[in-house]
Formats: sequence, C-alpha cells, structure tokens
Amino acid sequence: MTEGLPNPLPRKPIHPGLQLLILGSMLFVCMIFGTLIGTGIIAAKYGTAIVDHILSANFNDAHAATALWILQFASTTFPILITPIFFSYLIVQQPDEYLKHHFHFPVVLILVVIATMLLAMPLIEFLGNFNAKMTLPNSLSGLEDWMKKSEKEADELTVFLMRMPNLSSMIFNLLFIGLLTAIVEEILFRGCMQTIFIHWTKNAHVAVWATAILFSAFHMEFYGFLPRVLLGVLFGYFVVWSGSVWPAIIGHFINNGFDVIWQYLYQAKIVHIDPNVPQMFNNTGYWISFAATLICLTIFWYISKKWHSMHYGEELG
Repeated sequence: MTEGLPNPLPRKPIHPGLQLLILGSMLFVCMIFGTLIGTGIIAAKYGTAIVDHILSANFNDAHAATALWILQFASTTFPILITPIFFSYLIVQQPDEYLKHHFHFPVVLILVVIATMLLAMPLIEFLGNFNAKMTLPNSLSGLEDWMKKSEKEADELTVFLMRMPNLSSMIFNLLFIGLLTAIVEEILFRGCMQTIFIHWTKNAHVAVWATAILFSAFHMEFYGFLPRVLLGVLFGYFVVWSGSVWPAIIGHFINNGFDVIWQYLYQAKIVHIDPNVPQMFNNTGYWISFAATLICLTIFWYISKKWHSMHYGEELG
C-alpha cells in the first residue's frame, strides 16, 4: 500500500553532453564484447588459425567469408543496434523520442527520398573524387601514409565481401549491407545521437551537421569522408523534418542497395559499366545534381511542414 506516502521525486534529466558520453561508452563496450564473442565463435567453429588470418587481412581460407560476416555482425552490427535500444529504454527512458521508430509521416515522402538519393549520386561522386585528391602537409606525411594504408585494407575487405557469384549471395548482401546496416546505423546516429545534439545545441541544423560528421568519422574511411558527410546530412534532414527515422533508413538502404545490385550486375556481366570507375559524370551533371538535390530537399521540407502542421498544429525542424 502506498496511501499516505509522498509521491516520488521526478527524475532529473541527464545533460545532453553526459548522454553523448554514456552513449559512446556503451557502444565502445558493446563492440569490445562483441569482438570477443565473435572471435570466440569463429575459433570454436573453424579453429584459431582463421582468426589470425582474417585479422591480418588474409582471406585465402575457405571459411574466411563466413568468419568475416560473423565478426562483422558480432563486433559492429549488433552493438550498433543494441546500444541505442538500451540507451533509450534504460538510460533516458524515452524510446519514442530517441529512436523515432514510428511511421507517422506522409507516404509520399518515400517517393521524395527515392528521387533525392538517385539525383544526389553525381554530387556524391564529385565529393568522393575531390576527397580522394586531398593531401596533408608534409609534416603529417606519416599520418597520411597510415590513412592510405587503412583505406587500402578497407577497400580489400570490401571487395572480398562484395564478391557475389550467384543471386543468393547478392540477396544476402542486399539484406545485410543494404537493409540491416541502414536500420542499425540510422537508429544510432539519426535516432539517438542527433536527438542528443538537438537537445544540447537547441539548433536542428547544427545537430544534423555534427551528427553527419561523427557518422562519417565512425566509418574510418578517410578518403570517403566528404561524400559520407553529405549522406549523413541528407539522412539527418529526412529525420528532422519528418520526425521519423524511417525516411533516413529508406534513403540509406537505397544508397547501399544500389551499390550492391550494381556490383552484382557488373560481376555477372549483365552491365558493362564498372561501378568502381571514379568519374562517370561531368561538371554539368554535378551542377544539375546539386540543384536537383536542393529542390528535392525543399519539397521534402514543404510536405513535412504542411503535414505536421495539419496533424499536430506544429512544425518540425
């Protein structure tokens, strides 16, 4: 019986800066434990030698691909998913606010997202080419050499995992690299992290760009930093203006899934345009892409603004 007892004091909100520290610490710990669990599973299933092989980028073992997928899921994908769920339910206890996993947005926005992602591809290519030509000062040559070495190893891993000899392997990559990666990364970055920055800075634009920069840095692919920042910005505004993480997940899936499908079609010799060619568009295409992307974002913002004003009497972002 609680009759006569004083009401419990309301819980004091956690400062956004501390929230970010807790979220990052939780992610780091989960990734460490995930790595240990993943390597343990691989060692138990295939022996300890294969662990040494894949950690040294030796992919000649017959079970290397399966081992890498196990390690990828245990050390990265699952921790990125479970961290924001634990954080939103147990730490801040506001899952709706920090996950934004509802579907309360106009369906037409999905079409705008699809158009935006397709029309932004030349612009993404331009930023990728510009980023690849960037060099550091001579005083930082050691850092640049390390960055190039890390980038080369990441490219070799990507090429290995993107080998798709049959349709079933393409579908697996489409679901794992395309869909699952999109879901977990958007829940973490645009769901939790961007919400923390919005509360901290009181400015949605600052939050979108700060989250996009951290999102790109998290991938540790230095010569793809700028195009990934652009993608993060697009995904960020999709969430801010719609109020839901799902438009960002769809956009992320389109970006990843398009690459998977194109790689498969090229490997199967169905198409003959190499997706790894650094330049497929000219300057005119880049400017058209830039203008079209801005127009699509404006349309997305306008539709979202009208929809939220009609249903909630307020606007987002």
